[in-house]
Amino acid sequence: MHMASYDATAAAPEMVPVFQPTVWGDFFINYDPEPLQMSDEGMIDRSNELKEKITGLFEGSSIVEQLNLVDTLQHLSIDHHFHEQILSTLRSTHAGEFNSSSIHDVALRFRLLRQQGLWVSPDVFSKFKDENGTFHANIANDPRGLLSLYNASYLFTHGETELEDNILFARQHLESMEGKLDYTLAEQVRRALHLPLPRTLKRVEALHYISEYKEEPMHNSSILEFAKLDFNLLQRLHLKELKALSRWWKNLYREVGLNYSRDRVVECYLWSYTAYYEQEYTRARIILAKIIAIIIMTDDTYDVRATLVECRQLNEAIQRWDESAVSLLPEYLQKFYLKLMSTFKEFEDELKPDEKYRVSFSTKAFQILSSNYLQEAEWFHQNYKPRFNDQVNVSSMCSGGPWVCVGLLVGMGDTVTREALEWALGCTDAVRACAEVTRFMNDLASFKRGKNKNDVASSVECYISEHGVPSEVAIAKIGSLIEDAWKTTNQARFELPELLPAVQRVANITISMPFMYDDKTDAFTFSSRLEGTIKRLFVNPIEL
Repeated sequence: MHMASYDATAAAPEMVPVFQPTVWGDFFINYDPEPLQMSDEGMIDRSNELKEKITGLFEGSSIVEQLNLVDTLQHLSIDHHFHEQILSTLRSTHAGEFNSSSIHDVALRFRLLRQQGLWVSPDVFSKFKDENGTFHANIANDPRGLLSLYNASYLFTHGETELEDNILFARQHLESMEGKLDYTLAEQVRRALHLPLPRTLKRVEALHYISEYKEEPMHNSSILEFAKLDFNLLQRLHLKELKALSRWWKNLYREVGLNYSRDRVVECYLWSYTAYYEQEYTRARIILAKIIAIIIMTDDTYDVRATLVECRQLNEAIQRWDESAVSLLPEYLQKFYLKLMSTFKEFEDELKPDEKYRVSFSTKAFQILSSNYLQEAEWFHQNYKPRFNDQVNVSSMCSGGPWVCVGLLVGMGDTVTREALEWALGCTDAVRACAEVTRFMNDLASFKRGKNKNDVASSVECYISEHGVPSEVAIAKIGSLIEDAWKTTNQARFELPELLPAVQRVANITISMPFMYDDKTDAFTFSSRLEGTIKRLFVNPIEL
């Protein structure tokens, strides 16, 4: 989903592999998990018992208790089991009066409602400030309240400068207390200062929080046991999917002879899983993982392997999207092209009759991506450095993000409408923001690492040359554009209520970017950085 990282001349007649090999090999094809303490049936029965108990916790408790319950279920990544109860809780608290003198409660309500697309004004924080807009002194000594305020304020939209001020205030005070907090709160503060909760991958947060939750003074043992069982049951399912996907990829990679491309199918699956991990999305996850794999192969073909003439031929064939167009292509691309077409046909076969139309949206998005790859290739081969805005328009599309936002809807259930697909294909608001976050974070990573031989000029370099500024000014500018894109993502939740299920999944993909580009490194291409997390998510069960 981003610029390749390699050191190879374009279109050498026999390509040698130019990327680090996969860290996984056939691991997932051959892996059979150890039996767990409980059978799958035992885990399911016990989960169902616990689920009933937890559902009962929504009844007869105060609004604040209910909000804390919702927060806990989200932290543990089991909220999908209580979707209706959570929605009804949030809607009723949104509609009713809320008078609390606790900044933690007010900030928690603000964050939970905004995440759910329910508008709350930033004025709710003004009662904690004096007439000059300065927070009361006692707020500065309340670490839990500060952490809540900090995380909530990251759901800001354009023009909400008071929320940006809240972030600075909370960050400054949290940083000054870091050494003085008890262990679990200290860990949560450390993680949030690195990456605020609204930008944190839910499943990674769940891994942390499952081990911290038992230390919480008010922890509920049924909730904790349910979270562990649910994690392990889902892990079994994800392992089966990874095995099937790895087999598909191995055959494809061998058949098409793509040894010049990144061998990253496990990481493609991880990326798809960040959009949806829940049990009912098996079909959607597999289709999206295959789409991401196709993006990588196509990107690497344009970037690493093809001459400019071959790039033009490949794009023409993709625009025609017909088996007869295979005759336009050099021999090494013919198999690739036919395999592309047959994979799209397989997507169609996976869908119900009234869903098959979705694949045409995916094809169209792929054709748009290909045209933009060709534009980058033209620039590169002509040694042309575009103006910053032109570069961003093209390279944001080339990030693959826009096609992923269409592709993630293809295999989803009935919540997906033609309107949602048209919105995603139109690449506005949250989809455009996803593309920009992907592109800019990638460019900052490659700028830090140093330029690759075939990379077209990045947004950072185009900004430097167009505005005649030093690199730190360009990097700060790109950083502020990333923040703008986050604000657009947050705003889309309120502006498009009828498309909220699609907007939330697109936001999940955007949220995966700080994880993939943590510390300005490209962990997808240099994938040994993801190895530990992948093992924790997909291989190592949680001890009950």
